[in-house]
Amino acid sequence: MKMKTHMTSASGVISLLDEPDEQLKVFALEKLNKIVDVFWAEIAEAVVKIEVLYESHDFRCRDLAALVASKVYYHLGAYEDSLKYALGALNLFDVTDTSEYVSTIKAKCMDQYTKTQVINAETQEDAKMMDTRLEAIVNRMFQRCFEDKQYKQVVGIALETRRIDMFEKAILESDDPSAMLAYSLKVCLSHIMSRHFRNDVLRVLTELYMRLKSPDYISVCQCYIFLDDHQSVANILEKLIKGNEESQLKALQIAFDLYESATQQFLQEVQNWLRQVAPAPLPSMKTEEEKQVAPTVENKEEKMEVDEEKTAEAAAPAPASPSLTEDQKDLQEKIVKLYTILGGENTIKLHLDFLIRNNKTDSLILKNTKDAVRNSLCHSATVIANSFMHCGTTCDQFLRDNLEWLARATNWAKFTATASLGVIHKGHEKDVLNFMSTYLPKDSSPGSTYSEGGGLYALGLIHANHGGEITNYLLGQLKEATNEMVRHGGCLGLGLAAMGTAQQDIFEQLRINLYQDDAVTGEAAGLAMGLVMLGTKNDAAIHDMLVYAQDTQHEKILRGLSVGIALTMYGRMEEADELVKTLSQDKDPILRWSGMYTLAMAYCGSGNNQAIRKLLHIAVSDVNDDVRRVAVTSLGFLLFRTPEKCPQVVSLLSESYNPHVRFGAAMALGIACAGTGLKEALTLLEPMTNDPVNYVRQGALIASALVLIQQNEITCPKVTHFRQLYTKVITDKHDDVMAKFGAILAQGILDAGGRNVTISLQSRTGHTNMEAVVGMLVFCQYWFWYPLTHFLSLAFKPTCIIGLNSNLLMPKVQFRSNAKPSTFAYPPHLEEKKDKTKEKVKTAVLSITAKQKKKEAEKKEKEEKMDVDEEASDEPEKKTAKTEKKEEKKEVVKDKKEEGKEEKKEEEKEKKPEANFELLDNPARVMRAQLRMITMPDASRYTSVKDVTSGGLIMLHNRKPDDLEDLVEPIAAGGPKVEEESEPEPPEPFEWTED
Repeated sequence: MKMKTHMTSASGVISLLDEPDEQLKVFALEKLNKIVDVFWAEIAEAVVKIEVLYESHDFRCRDLAALVASKVYYHLGAYEDSLKYALGALNLFDVTDTSEYVSTIKAKCMDQYTKTQVINAETQEDAKMMDTRLEAIVNRMFQRCFEDKQYKQVVGIALETRRIDMFEKAILESDDPSAMLAYSLKVCLSHIMSRHFRNDVLRVLTELYMRLKSPDYISVCQCYIFLDDHQSVANILEKLIKGNEESQLKALQIAFDLYESATQQFLQEVQNWLRQVAPAPLPSMKTEEEKQVAPTVENKEEKMEVDEEKTAEAAAPAPASPSLTEDQKDLQEKIVKLYTILGGENTIKLHLDFLIRNNKTDSLILKNTKDAVRNSLCHSATVIANSFMHCGTTCDQFLRDNLEWLARATNWAKFTATASLGVIHKGHEKDVLNFMSTYLPKDSSPGSTYSEGGGLYALGLIHANHGGEITNYLLGQLKEATNEMVRHGGCLGLGLAAMGTAQQDIFEQLRINLYQDDAVTGEAAGLAMGLVMLGTKNDAAIHDMLVYAQDTQHEKILRGLSVGIALTMYGRMEEADELVKTLSQDKDPILRWSGMYTLAMAYCGSGNNQAIRKLLHIAVSDVNDDVRRVAVTSLGFLLFRTPEKCPQVVSLLSESYNPHVRFGAAMALGIACAGTGLKEALTLLEPMTNDPVNYVRQGALIASALVLIQQNEITCPKVTHFRQLYTKVITDKHDDVMAKFGAILAQGILDAGGRNVTISLQSRTGHTNMEAVVGMLVFCQYWFWYPLTHFLSLAFKPTCIIGLNSNLLMPKVQFRSNAKPSTFAYPPHLEEKKDKTKEKVKTAVLSITAKQKKKEAEKKEKEEKMDVDEEASDEPEKKTAKTEKKEEKKEVVKDKKEEGKEEKKEEEKEKKPEANFELLDNPARVMRAQLRMITMPDASRYTSVKDVTSGGLIMLHNRKPDDLEDLVEPIAAGGPKVEEESEPEPPEPFEWTED
């Protein structure tokens, strides 16, 4: 019978390494390889002997010696040495093994390989030679993934290690290339930090998309937007618009997606190309109203990078072209459609229609707030909240009903109140100069300069990121303005309208206003310069702004320029690193916090670890509170693509001893988690609403509304608590004004856009939403200047699905929502408390007076004898009183019974089972979380060109083109109308005499 023996020491095996026989040494190494995980400490003393065997070229099992040495060093914690000998082990290092040792070394191997690959890609001059053994291990890891069909893992590793060949191979060999392409595009946009490498990957993706049997032109054009390749987009549009009906619908869909995702400059370049390929000159986009009001303004919009011939051609109206053939006329009509869509007219008009049609604002909230506040600051806050609640709805009824209350606004409060009309009428571009004429500068009868400045600012808010001809009107007004209030509003309005266009004439005019060295004008001019040069990284512009910022003595100008500089670096990623370094080392704290905003804008939505590390370092180390606050706030701009990470990053900062850091943490949560209703974010914000410092409470209240926008009790139960909290803070007479300001704004944000908009810093197509990011950044400056609060309206995006036919009209069609109607329903409106009829209260009778009256009554009885008839007549009165009491009791019992019956009926109604789905009419309100549950009904007459779960504007293919279409009737916008004014009555008959 054999006995099992257990080794207690490896000394015997180690001693075999000293034997001269090579076979014994090999046996010893094989044995040591098996027992190294147990006796590594003992073997470590002889590791030098094992290294000698590995380094001896005559030894035939060098790879085995290297493997044993690698394992020993792994247990010793010397991972670099362990990796070195693992590479020497060659094929003996089994990458398929799942042991902790192999997993650790593979990770170290991958880190080393990635580091070398990145260095070689970014610094080609000092490129390092790649260790062939290291590359061999990585290749074996790739091969293993291919064998197991783990293609998503291959894509991740390939992007991390900069292996484009493996990335392409993974997509081509996958079972579903189109799904793999969609996944790869998503990973590329969210995880690749290097702008240069990301562009290389996107070019590969476009090639692969085009190789599909039916190319996905919609996704290809999204890639081209990131590559800033307007020519390729124009070529695709030209190809599709000349194809069959399905191709034409795709072209229109791409045009709508382009307007949502691309910059004004990009869209203008595509429009310029369409002008060239059109059979006849395209019509000018100038509206009739603008021609009437501003006939003298020259067309300067198309000056940038466009020759004089093209500009003249664009400005000329489309002449009648009898020489065109039928095919050319048809093509011309289609190109005009594309041109107008790229101009944004259709999108803005449809969103405006949707917001007006579905306006569910609860006016009682505003009424209660108005009645509760008396402070001038809270008055302004209520006006701003009203504009948020009615953003894009064109409903200014609350202001009309409270004109006397509104008239209390004076000076800059008047400026803010007038500008709020721009938020209410956002996108209402038709007749804009007519219905805003009361508040615009006029030569004939000069009005309030604050109203006129606010009016110009309002025009910018209405035309934000869609200036068109209004930029020329604003430019003309700014040139003629002599008052600082009008210039302030003019600069802000012009910056908003010309956002991202980089038009040199506009930039020059803003610079002229900056150099006037007026604090109020300079602040707006500095900010507007950044808006015009948004994301251009224009070195000359940045140099001018930075030099002036370092020289000026005005803090307001410095603040405006600081935000403007940050905006010029929007989306530039590592290209901004040098400027960030320069700004963050400046002695002026305002320029240092400009560096933080610049970093946030450059890496916006990237989640870049290096940028986050820099912001966190400044947040805890800078000596200035403003810089620390801005650094923490900026974290929100970096993390909005992964909102669940933000609470983890700022959780400790939210408990900081420094109130500015706590405020920054609250705003970071609001920005990153906007519209998500994230529980973790609310858990951090809730205690901050009771913070001892009032401006921290203000930030927490605003941030909570940003997180909870469009949430109801089912999607986020906490929303009821926060609604009650806002009301409590506003109605509490003893609460601080700063907290009240935050609570009033929070109410406006929570029910923004008639409860039909959300806040999202990324578009439906996955792009960073430039307009929303800019709006959110400038909104944060309300800390210094309240009128900038209106910029938040740029971040409001309608949550809708709007189906369109080939004529860009809305057919009557339904979308199926596979969720209970109550899940995404509107929050219930407040119920107005009914005034109860006041009953007469019986006067209190004291015991002393009662006794006195009793005595007097007894005396009268003795003095006067009562008649029997009188006594008899009293009896029926007593009886009637008793019967009345009985009847009253019966009525009360009846009322109670009726109330009980009503309650039972209500309970029965509630008990009725709710449907598991809902059919939504076009245009439909569909919240972000609801999108994945949306489908087209099977029996529907229409099919969508792209997946309806993406939301937004969707082109529909009519399966029954011969049948008559039932269309949704357009709805009229609200607001003041000139034609509504009654005509004066004719004078009474009279005789004229010459006396």
